[in-house]
Amino acid sequence: MDERAALALLSGRVAGAGDDCAVFDESLLTTDMLHETTDFPDGTTRYTAGWRAVAASLSDVAAMGGAASAAVAVYAAPEFDEDELTAFVEGASDVCESVDAEYVGGDLDTHEEFTAATTVLGRAENPVLRSGANPDEAICVTGTLGRSAAALRLFERGDDARANELFRFSPRVAAGRAIGQQATAMMDSSDGLARSLHQLADASDCGMRVSETLPIDESVTEIADDPDEAHELGVFFGEDFELVFTVPEDDLETVQENSPVAVTRIGTVVEDSVTLDGESLPDRGFTHG
Repeated sequence: MDERAALALLSGRVAGAGDDCAVFDESLLTTDMLHETTDFPDGTTRYTAGWRAVAASLSDVAAMGGAASAAVAVYAAPEFDEDELTAFVEGASDVCESVDAEYVGGDLDTHEEFTAATTVLGRAENPVLRSGANPDEAICVTGTLGRSAAALRLFERGDDARANELFRFSPRVAAGRAIGQQATAMMDSSDGLARSLHQLADASDCGMRVSETLPIDESVTEIADDPDEAHELGVFFGEDFELVFTVPEDDLETVQENSPVAVTRIGTVVEDSVTLDGESLPDRGFTHG
């Protein structure tokens, strides 16, 4: 059973499952686990690992249009190294500070491989779910796509400094707060643009027609061997943690003006099917190990 099958199994057993965060009253709660073998390529610094691990959970809050309050993390490793441990906490603290949240501690444990488990608490008066998209609304994304894919290629080539820089993505908490006032459905692109579109379509019982130029990050075009590879990395690789959302046509300009990061319209919500440039878009993306 893979992760998606496990989530489907649990969706009917856990109230409120299926969105980026659990919602209770006006509070948001989310948790993530990242492992060295599947999430931190060779060359990833502990500072980047701390930043990225906590940022993944902060991104869940952003995807609900919420404000982040506090984060904790479990740090597990075969042994504790002073420099590595302090670097991890510095990264976790700095990414929290970047979104006006606070890193407040966590737990330490020994484990056969370096592993980080993070939890973030947030709040939202009117959280944005994945299930509110309607036909004829605009489909949009924040920022650019493919940064994490480019980082992985750079790690493989030994350009660790540039790779770590790309790997430390900015959680779109401020953008989510601004966009959430008009967005009808939203999630982050941790599993890739293609899979995110399918998940939004399934949750909202609609289709997605993508026909506009996609905002592929310039780092992808620099490292890709050809346009086909750049397309693959930007559309299917995932782990970018940008926001993918729908918004009424009349509100699109307002959203673009209010968002602190670039918002690109990439298509239109339709009645059924998920397509890219007139062809069926495969439902595939990043699979968590």
